[in-house]
Amino acid sequence: MSAFPRMVAHHQDLVYGLARRWTPRAADAEDIAQETFLRAYRALSGYPPERIAALHLRGWLARITLNLARNRARDGAHPTAALDEAPDRADPHDPGPERSAEQRETALLWRRLLAGLPDHYRQAVGLRHVDGLSYPEVAQALGRPLGTVKSDVHRGVRLLRKAYEAEAEMERPMTRDGDTGTAERRPATAMRLASEVSW
Repeated sequence: MSAFPRMVAHHQDLVYGLARRWTPRAADAEDIAQETFLRAYRALSGYPPERIAALHLRGWLARITLNLARNRARDGAHPTAALDEAPDRADPHDPGPERSAEQRETALLWRRLLAGLPDHYRQAVGLRHVDGLSYPEVAQALGRPLGTVKSDVHRGVRLLRKAYEAEAEMERPMTRDGDTGTAERRPATAMRLASEVSW
């Protein structure tokens, strides 16, 4: 338990970020994060060392966070936040306001597309590609078999790609002969754009 403060410091961004995407107010996310670590402390203090050693810690913490956020949302007093309402993260290497505006626009697009996925795909893709959890950690966080999680992530990314391509197609300007031109400032593929986004 002497290592617990280091664990909190190491995983607090993951826990708070995950809670923030599920709650409309920063104060609610802070409450969920605090409760997550409180529950983790109580559980770990009763676990034998071999069980602690076998934990996928990030996946386990994510599962506690998700359960608390869902319970709060189910109460009705604290609805979950839409992903496009989540706060933007500042880019310390931002070269200027134009690039910042592009990054915000791009992040909002991907948040909206991700929010449009069915829940089981959205959760799996978010944990894997937004929070950076490994597949075993995602499986633990969601309480699903590893194969199911891999399939959900794959299908969710494929749906995201299709949604992005449909969005890009609608934004292409029409030329006089009816052909579509290339939309300005759009990367060649959805995945390239996704890699540039600070979720």
